[in-house]
Amino acid sequence: MTTGEATGRAPAFTVLIPARLASVRLPDKPLADIGGLPMVVRVALQAQASGAARTVVAADSTSIVDACRANGVEALLTRADHSCGSDRLAEACDLLALPDDAIVVNVQGDEPLMPPALVAAVASLLHQRPEADIATAAHAIDSVQDFRNPNVVKVVTDRSGLALYFSRAPIAWQREGSTADAPALPSPAPLRHVGLYAYRVGFLRAFPTLEQAPLETTEALEQLRALWHGRRIAVHITEKAPATGVDTPEDLARVRALF
Repeated sequence: MTTGEATGRAPAFTVLIPARLASVRLPDKPLADIGGLPMVVRVALQAQASGAARTVVAADSTSIVDACRANGVEALLTRADHSCGSDRLAEACDLLALPDDAIVVNVQGDEPLMPPALVAAVASLLHQRPEADIATAAHAIDSVQDFRNPNVVKVVTDRSGLALYFSRAPIAWQREGSTADAPALPSPAPLRHVGLYAYRVGFLRAFPTLEQAPLETTEALEQLRALWHGRRIAVHITEKAPATGVDTPEDLARVRALF
C-alpha cells in the first residue's frame, strides 16, 4: 500500500494512555474537568470507541488512578521518574504482562478529541506491515504557515509508506521558487505528523535500552531514535486532520465548549 492507508478490520489491540500530573502550562492537566469528567477519562472513553480490546491509563499519580477507577476506566500506577512517555508505556506493558507480539496504541492523555477510527487505523496498519515496529499517522499540510511552524512536525515517506525522516523544518523543500522568507508548498503536499503511535510490545520493551540518537537530541523528536537504529515506521495518511490536543488554558476552554 503506497499511501499507508489501512484497510479492513483492525486486529486485537490495547490502547495505553500515559498520563502525568505535572504540566507547566496547565497544572493537573489530566484531571481538568471537561463536561463533568476528568480529561483523562474523556480520552479513555473516546479511545474505547476504537474497538480496542482493552483501554488502560498508565499514570504517575494515585489521584489519576483513583479518578479513572471512579469512572469505570482501567488504570494502573507507574513510576513517577520516567523521562519519556515510551518508558512509561514499556513499564505498563510489563505490568499488564502483554506478549511481545501484541499491538498497543499510544493515545496521549491530552487528546480527548482523537478520532477512534484513526486509532483503529494505525493499529490495523501495523498489523499489515510486519516489517515495521511502529505505525503512526499524518495528513497533508495546506498552509505555508503550518509548513514553516517548527511546532508542526513534518514527515516524509518512501514509496511504500515507510517514514524516511521527521523534522521540525519545512520538508520536503521546494528548490525552485522558494526562499527562506517565502517558502512554497511542494507538490505533492508536505505531510504533518500526528502524534499517534501503534507499537509492537517487543519493540517498546527494547526502546528504553536503545542509545539516544544525535538527531533525536537536535530535533527533540523521540521517533528519530527508532529510525536511527534502523527500525521501520509505517505511516497512515488520513484525509482529515484530527483536532488538536489540550496544552494551554485556551485549548481547554475550546474543548470544554464542545461538551
